[in-house]
Amino acid sequence: MSSRRLRVIGVLALGAAATACAAAAPTGVQEPAAAPTTAAAIQTADAPAADTPTAGTPTAGTTGVGSPPTASPPTPDASTAAAKGRAPSTTTAASAAGAGSWVLGATPLPKGPDGTPLVLPTPAALRDRRLPTTDRLPPPPAGAPYQSTASPIDAAMAARMGDTYKPGCPVGLGDLRHLTMSFWGFDGRPHTGELVVNASVAAAVQKVFGRLFTARFPLEDVRIVEPADLTAEPTGDGNETAAFVCRPVRGTTSTPSAHSYGLAVDINPFQNPYHKGASVLPELASAYLDRSARRPGMIESGDVVTRAFAEAGWTWGGSWTSTKDIMHFSANGR
Repeated sequence: MSSRRLRVIGVLALGAAATACAAAAPTGVQEPAAAPTTAAAIQTADAPAADTPTAGTPTAGTTGVGSPPTASPPTPDASTAAAKGRAPSTTTAASAAGAGSWVLGATPLPKGPDGTPLVLPTPAALRDRRLPTTDRLPPPPAGAPYQSTASPIDAAMAARMGDTYKPGCPVGLGDLRHLTMSFWGFDGRPHTGELVVNASVAAAVQKVFGRLFTARFPLEDVRIVEPADLTAEPTGDGNETAAFVCRPVRGTTSTPSAHSYGLAVDINPFQNPYHKGASVLPELASAYLDRSARRPGMIESGDVVTRAFAEAGWTWGGSWTSTKDIMHFSANGR
């Protein structure tokens, strides 16, 4: 993660939960055209006043066109988020709530006797987190409608992905697509993000993010997982919306996670943490376990995020019982 690390959901030494996960491979990949595609503009009905805790006038969105995948019955996966981490940010981001400032990725977490990073109280500056987005791709012009593209994984993108894709992954590079999409940041500005997802769900993911853009649902960052993310020390303050990374479910050596297929997306992990027992991921996000204190970027049952994914046939980890993985949406139910 560019300046912070979201550790994989399920690193947790939750062996019993992780090993209970089934390894169901997705059904046949539907291969779209080889050339990059640009999503067509359509109006959507979501309004931010009804769906998000932030105010704003909705703008016209554009989405990819395609049939949503058929989801399998839910089988909770205790290890669902991509492993990420990067060097600390060189800038200090101020919280919009006025509670101070925070340098992302600057302080590695202390570890317990077993080597697992400790869950710590949420710093004051992150209890109502509204940090600005650092642009990695050119942002959309002011007033532009939602834009999204889908492209095959070329040599340059494969190089960027590095070890996040490796021999033995349950899908080939030809089964994946590189997406770009417009999104609104907590800074009230439009930005351009990117994800790698399975080709069979690319159009559905484009459409979901079009809904979020129209509703002005804020996202802090939307980006691909890169090799440095896999080795960085955990800092517990990561908040990247991300999708593909090839790895087994934590606690196993051969059970692929939903992210390994490009069939899962994690949304605003800090505002929507994983929680089971005393385990919280990201480790500094405990303040967001209180879902009654609504803050921007939080996902709720029936909001624009859950509705958009549900209409695509995806399941939500926030609806699980013993484990709550609020950030996590998947096309294969895991």
